[in-house]
Amino acid sequence: MSKDIYVAGVGMIPFTKPGTNEPYPRMAASAVSAALLDAGIGYSLIQQACVGYVYGDSTAGQRALYDVGMTGIPIVNVNNNCATGSTALFLARQAVMSGSAECVLALGFEQMIPGALSEIYSDRPSPFEQFDHATDELVKNELPLALRYFGGAGQAHMNEFGTSVETFAKIRAKASRHAANNPMALFRSVVTPEEVMKSQVIWPGVMTKLMCCPPTCGAAAAVICSAGFAQRHGLNGNVRLREQAMTTDTPTAFAAHDMREVVGFSMAQAAALQVYEAAGVDPQDLDVVELHDCFAHNELLSYEALGLCSRGDAERFVNDDDNTYGGAVVTNPSGGLLSKGHPLGATGLAQCFELVQQLRGSAEARQVGGARLALQHNLGLGGACVVTLYERV
Repeated sequence: MSKDIYVAGVGMIPFTKPGTNEPYPRMAASAVSAALLDAGIGYSLIQQACVGYVYGDSTAGQRALYDVGMTGIPIVNVNNNCATGSTALFLARQAVMSGSAECVLALGFEQMIPGALSEIYSDRPSPFEQFDHATDELVKNELPLALRYFGGAGQAHMNEFGTSVETFAKIRAKASRHAANNPMALFRSVVTPEEVMKSQVIWPGVMTKLMCCPPTCGAAAAVICSAGFAQRHGLNGNVRLREQAMTTDTPTAFAAHDMREVVGFSMAQAAALQVYEAAGVDPQDLDVVELHDCFAHNELLSYEALGLCSRGDAERFVNDDDNTYGGAVVTNPSGGLLSKGHPLGATGLAQCFELVQQLRGSAEARQVGGARLALQHNLGLGGACVVTLYERV
């Protein structure tokens, strides 16, 4: 088994609002073509593909890739809720690391509909039954469940540590400043914390509309290969997938009676610790992080789960600007989900796209100076969390 795994090429398309997008096969083919062009290889050299999407029929991965080429390779379809894209990346890395393939494509796409997320099948047990039951016990309002999940988690942090709702507004404002320099971001207008606070109130004292990411459509892809393959084909070996971990829920998710646990705090913490220990690095060694900010509340919780600051210290971390340029670690230089939008299956690979640009030094106006170590955090309720450490070599 080899642990020298490289990201040879990345590609993505700008995310768009539902209804303004191209059909998913075209979006996917565009992202794959960009990744192959970036890697400098043709599709004929791809030996396997892992394709992620949440809202789509079985074998939609094949339908997407058949427009790129029909080469008979194994194509694995992946659905792991909001962690789908990074799960495809996880499987691609495993395939190369095991030696079963030397060059694997990871692809994520999503063709979404407007409005709150909803379940498709109502005639069978929901995978969220336990999550919904725990939320019903802890959160007493009639908002859509996604808002109750993450708003409730943010409220739990507020109740324990005295965190102010204005802190979440500062996180959203920071995201807008970063997104202003990202041509791939859907929302590029800079907003102030005051403007975030004045946007539509979703949950009084807890959440406004601008603190929530929008549903979007899009696609992103990455070409993953071994060191030997990269050397033989003259591919870019500047970015290595140094370590990676994937975790799922433990009984703590429900037994703790804490909304932070329901939305995966310990799941994320465990994945991050596995990565740090395997790599022999400390969170303070990181230069740049792309984390799962589906809500500003989850970005704040993730600072603590990933060890970027200590438990209960996230508000200070925000107020001291330790989450942006000139601070301790730049978080979501892309603008994150709050600014790019969140096409579920594509999100994890869009994070990969951003971090590869940062480590190559090609992120232009949003470049983090001297970036050498980058961390990716992608979370899906139900649940799954993938944490990936990238290194410039």
